[in-house]
Amino acid sequence: MSVTNILFGNSTPKAETDDHPRTGIIDIGSNSIRLVVYQGPPRLPAIRFNEKVLAGLGRGLAATGAIEKSALKTARVALARFAAVAKEMECSTLRTVATAAVRDAKNGGELIAAAEQLGLKVETLSGEQEASAAGYGVLSAIPEADGIVGDLGGGSLELVRVRRGKIEDRVSFPLGVLRIGPIRAKRGKVLARYVARLVREAGWTAKGQGLPLYLVGGSWRALARLDMELSDYPLPIIHQYSMSAATVTRLSRTIPQLSKPRLKAIPGLSSGRTATLADAAALLGVLMRQLGSRTTVVSAYGLREGLLYEHLKPADRALDPLIVAAREEGRLLGRFPEHGDLLDRWIAPLFATELPAMARIRHTACLLADVGWRANPEFRAERGVEVALHGNWVAIDAPGRGMLAQALYTSLGGDLAAADPVGRLAPPAAVKSATAWGLAMRLGQRMSGGLAGPLKRSSLADDGVSLTLTLRSDDRGLYGEAVERRHAALAAALSRRPLLALA
Repeated sequence: MSVTNILFGNSTPKAETDDHPRTGIIDIGSNSIRLVVYQGPPRLPAIRFNEKVLAGLGRGLAATGAIEKSALKTARVALARFAAVAKEMECSTLRTVATAAVRDAKNGGELIAAAEQLGLKVETLSGEQEASAAGYGVLSAIPEADGIVGDLGGGSLELVRVRRGKIEDRVSFPLGVLRIGPIRAKRGKVLARYVARLVREAGWTAKGQGLPLYLVGGSWRALARLDMELSDYPLPIIHQYSMSAATVTRLSRTIPQLSKPRLKAIPGLSSGRTATLADAAALLGVLMRQLGSRTTVVSAYGLREGLLYEHLKPADRALDPLIVAAREEGRLLGRFPEHGDLLDRWIAPLFATELPAMARIRHTACLLADVGWRANPEFRAERGVEVALHGNWVAIDAPGRGMLAQALYTSLGGDLAAADPVGRLAPPAAVKSATAWGLAMRLGQRMSGGLAGPLKRSSLADDGVSLTLTLRSDDRGLYGEAVERRHAALAAALSRRPLLALA
């Protein structure tokens, strides 16, 4: 997913062309109703609009079997607004889906009828469909995911086994976060016994032994947000944040001791989620023990993104979402479309022995090499760090973001020291490699003037002694003082001597 486009001074990024239509999804969940509008490359479209209303359709459902009248009223207002917004945004496709609360409530048909009066065609997803969508959502953002996806909604919990880019087993339980409170109120080990029985009868006991549990759903994301605050985590990005079983246990003990003002002060923690934090933590701890999972990985992507991903062609699914998003961002913000890929190929000979995972981050950095050129020159390096660390990227972990930030920081004129907080995210050796990438990118940018031709007509080589920049004879004039300095800086970082060759 592309990082949010940013205004640079009085200039704006190039307008997005109309070749990517807008797609909207209205998700009628048990806890919230949300409209998300997407636009961009099919493999990973950017979010253009995102709004939710905490309607609480699943509140009281376990006791009465029906959606409360006040919740229905809130839902009708929300759906009317979302239908109007989607129309104004000219969505080419608008899909409305409903999950556990509408599926299970005896008066769920009332809400469906109200939606249809607004021109919305509601698909009531089965538990299996809901589970599949959650699994595909995680795979869309973490293609290498191998473990159990747990999607905690207000009315249900879906578990999905994902491996090698595919969905295997799936199951849905009546364990939504709005149902946990009444169970826990009975005290003792009622919740643990209840969850153990459901998991055992479904044949899922120890199914996640030694595998990560991928967390989907607002309540579990809120739990991760709380842990990030309590642990002073340096990167406020929830996607691919990890918590161990011991951390979950600690959170379960800590939450009851936190005051409402303390919880309210936590950035990014919705007040609507604080009331269910303890229940979400309790369920997660029990579930991890039953599945045998020792760690969790948070996914910012879930059901809605899964609905988009599952309809992609196999060739589109196979694309790397990080590269797709970075290439699109480079297209929007850069000076010429093919620049990032050209720059990566130009500097690649210097890093031929790097592992594919490192080369992938380097490629991403090159695709984003132009993101700071519109910024105030005094803050271009900082802009690169901001884009790398805070961009809405997927399929990249915290150390990877740190390397990406360091490469952009160096290439955009920052010094050779680790940019804050890169040193707390990536190990020293990784920071050193990223700094070298940045210096190579900076040389390519300066020598070419941001143009394609000079990169296509020149080359870099490293023979272990000299770092050779080869130019055509008629391009000798490109090797000015500024280029010579950048050539020398890169050579020094690689412990080589700079050499200019003319062909």
